[in-house]
Amino acid sequence: MPLDPAHAALVRLVRDEGTRVLATLIRQVGDVALAEDAVQDATVRALETWPRDGVPDEPRAWLTVAARRRAIDIVRREAARTGKEAAAMELTGPPEEQDDLLRLVFTCCHPALAVETQVALALRTLCGLTTPEVARALLVPEATMTKRLTRAKQKIARAGIPYRVPDDHELPERLRGVLSTVYLLFNEGYGPTATPRPALVDEAVRLTRLLRELMPGEASVLGLLALELLLDSRRDARHDADGRPVLLADQDRGRWRAELVQEGVILVGEGLRRSPDRPDPYVVQAAIAACHALAPRYADTDWTAVLSWYDVLLTVADTPVVRLNRAVAVGERDGPAAGLAAIDAVTGLDDYPLRHASRAELLARLGHTADARAAYAAALALPQDAAQLAHLRRRAERVSP
Repeated sequence: MPLDPAHAALVRLVRDEGTRVLATLIRQVGDVALAEDAVQDATVRALETWPRDGVPDEPRAWLTVAARRRAIDIVRREAARTGKEAAAMELTGPPEEQDDLLRLVFTCCHPALAVETQVALALRTLCGLTTPEVARALLVPEATMTKRLTRAKQKIARAGIPYRVPDDHELPERLRGVLSTVYLLFNEGYGPTATPRPALVDEAVRLTRLLRELMPGEASVLGLLALELLLDSRRDARHDADGRPVLLADQDRGRWRAELVQEGVILVGEGLRRSPDRPDPYVVQAAIAACHALAPRYADTDWTAVLSWYDVLLTVADTPVVRLNRAVAVGERDGPAAGLAAIDAVTGLDDYPLRHASRAELLARLGHTADARAAYAAALALPQDAAQLAHLRRRAERVSP
């Protein structure tokens, strides 16, 4: 049975605030697993008591206190069970000045952890995804993901991986993983067709601004910040009054936030100047977003420029998804037949719903109704967010039998 809107909003609030609470508690207790258990208990209590007593004025502070108390109880109970004296846990002192969430990002992205483990840990701890959700996102069995996350937490504890922002000389080797992690956080909140989580978007942008302070001349950081701002500028236009997604072509661009577009475009220019010899993937993606942001109407989009930037992106990030996005742009510039041929030339995306949905859109434009409905059926048969499924069903219903 689906949650009512008020309760669903409460669940999102608890889930989003819990990310910051987890980051703070990990710093205080020095144990990822212990902190997760304590925060989980606090979120359950919140969902039990807030509907009855009302949401507190400071939800994060309430969750932090509840999680802290639970962590102390767990430590004391474990100490009593083993007959050992409980380690001193001074959890009531003032927070340290450095940002806790940024510390957690760097912990997740420590080079001692494999890249796939970094991503999984980030999705679990930073984005608040459940283990089954992480497993689905990374296309691995749930049992495999459970073992991977358990091993990662044990390795952090055994190796004594520090929970801190690294020194300046350590930043470059961590940067790639950190940026990927922050962008994952952004995308989880942005939800292209799924239910958006604005708090996660705001956190990702805030963290990227902090990274820019740490590394002010780094093209990748400038590019990621530009990309986030240009995408987030559309926030108020991306859903209708009923919360349903509005496609880019149909959005009211008068509702886009001009100040974010302006800042993003300036950052794109700075990023390009900082990467003259080798294109940076984030800067190039931001340049593509800028092409859309600078067009007064969808019909005014410079698709030739968009395709040129995709060609540049392929030189540094040649992935099936990039090729799919380029193929969609081909369809906009050269017509649906050309776009369909370009999509069909992309391999490796049979289990990617947006590939089938993109084919369906182009087939419908060509008047191939039966094939379009079959393509939508293929997209709907694949695992995805409930909101994404609802969006695809609405699109499919527009194709007459």
